[in-house]
Formats: sequence, C-alpha cells, structure tokens
Amino acid sequence: MQLIKAWMPNVVANWSGDNGFVEAIYQTLYMTFVSALFAGVLGLILGLALIVTAENGILPHKKFYYCLDKLVNIFRSIPFVILLAVIGPFTKLIVGQTIGPTGALVPLIIGTAPFFARQVQLALVEVDPGVVEAAQAMGCSSWQIIYRVYLKEGLPELIRSATLTMISLIGLTAMAGAIGGGGLGNMAIAVGYQRFENDVTIVSLIFILILVFVIQGIGDYFMKKLQH
Repeated sequence: MQLIKAWMPNVVANWSGDNGFVEAIYQTLYMTFVSALFAGVLGLILGLALIVTAENGILPHKKFYYCLDKLVNIFRSIPFVILLAVIGPFTKLIVGQTIGPTGALVPLIIGTAPFFARQVQLALVEVDPGVVEAAQAMGCSSWQIIYRVYLKEGLPELIRSATLTMISLIGLTAMAGAIGGGGLGNMAIAVGYQRFENDVTIVSLIFILILVFVIQGIGDYFMKKLQH
C-alpha cells in the first residue's frame, strides 16, 4: 500500500468519493451496458430490416431499403462529439438532462445503433442463400426464416459484430465522459490531464483496457463455442 501511495499518490487520493475511481468505473459500466442493450436491440432490428428488404432479400422493397440505408449512413457519418451537441434538446426531452452518465445514454444509443445495424447486415449477408431458398421452398414464413435461418445461422458472426460494437461503445463512453458524461473518460481528461496528474490518466486508461479485454475475451469464447 505504501508503494502505491508513493508511485500513484493522486490515484489513492481520488479512489473513492463522488468523483473517485470507484464511481467512475460504475458510471462507465452503466453507460456501456445500458447503451449496449438499447443500441443492440435497435441495431438488430435495423440490420434485419436492411437484409430482408434488400433487392435479393426475402421481402424486397426498393424505396424502403434506399431510405433506411441512407439514414444509417447519415447517422454513422456524424462525428460523435457533434452528435452529442446536436441532439442535446432531444436528449433533455427523453431523459431530462444532457450531462452525466444518464445524459450520455441517448447520444450513445443513437451513435451506436446505426454502426451495429451495418455490422448485423454484413454478418447476415454471409448466411448461405441456399439455406434461405430451402426454407422458402419448405413454406417457412418470413418470421420463421428470420428466426430459424438468419439469426441461428448467423449467430457466431452476430456475436463477433456485437463484440466489436461494444468495444467501439467503450471508446464513445470515454469520449462522452471527457465532455461531461462522467466515467473513466472524465477521470482521464478532467482530473488526470487537466490537473497534470498523470498517474490518474494512466490508471484510467488501464481500467478502460481491462474492460475492453474482458469483453473481447467473452465474445471470443462464445464465438468459438458456437462455431464448434
């Protein structure tokens, strides 16, 4: 303990309390997993809509696909920092605040869902078209094909896409935290960088990397298990 105090005095001083590391870790986990839940559901729905309404999909609809495709591209292209500011009034309408971890949830969901939707589309396009045609020939309904063919056959790739999206989301939580969202990003920038407390910045980075490695490890485990 004495060694930690000697090498990282600012980390020890900022460990607990309302603005300490414990609270920052909780805020980062809160932003990551709540945003991942909502963005995951929304992204999956959008991704499925893109795959089934495409020209060679099971429910082709040229105009709907064109509009949805462009909408996903637009929201994917907006830099996250600008998105935070642009949708501020909408965020306040939904959650009643624009700062803090809860205020960061809306932009995190809106910023992540289109990215995941595109990942879902890319994952499901790898499903063997022959299997889809066979299901159609057997008289399966569209919902049955989505559930029994796309989601089951594409599950390993969907897990890979979800893992990639969550790691990207952690980066966005750090960015949101740096401009008022709280969490480890706030610790690294507002406390560590602006106060020249380098040990706080380094330890914040280490915690973010640990979170990334844990999520990557869990994703790899389930992907390998399903592929076997």
